[in-house]
Amino acid sequence: MTVVFVLTFTLLAVAGLAALVRMLRGPRSLDRLLALDVVLVLIVAGAATDMARTGRGLNLALLVAVALLNFVASVSAVRLVERREQHR
Repeated sequence: MTVVFVLTFTLLAVAGLAALVRMLRGPRSLDRLLALDVVLVLIVAGAATDMARTGRGLNLALLVAVALLNFVASVSAVRLVERREQHR
């Protein structure tokens, strides 16, 4: 089972690096916002994978709260940027 967790963490890290590159190089602000959302989702996924590896679900409520805040912040930011770009 250790191989599965190492592979999972490796894939999450590669996806995180790709999202960070997109966040730094993204031509538009919406690309950067989407990349930030992906990074936050990957952080939650990594924490959930670590909880599965250790067998402790103590931080489950914290993960749900972070995921909910991530969703609300992403929707709000996209609406704000979209509204700003329409007024140009």
